Amino acid sequence: MSSITVRNLPDETHRALRVRAAMAGRSTEAEVRAILDGIARPEGRIKLGSLLAEIGQQAGGFDLEIERDKSQAEPVSFE
Repeated sequence: MSSITVRNLPDETHRALRVRAAMAGRSTEAEVRAILDGIARPEGRIKLGSLLAEIGQQAGGFDLEIERDKSQAEPVSFE
């Protein structure tokens, strides 16, 4: 897991983080992780695959349902 260092954080911001963490019942470090995770990976974010599927539907309704070949493959021969 990665770690970061935040330099020159104003005292008021640090104090507000400590208060917010205490109200949530967690450490200041855990609170900062929760804040960063919520901002960097929000619940309602659009994922790339979903976005591409939507673009395909808008561009002509491509059928992205692909039937997989389930027959057994022949082993490779190196002779």
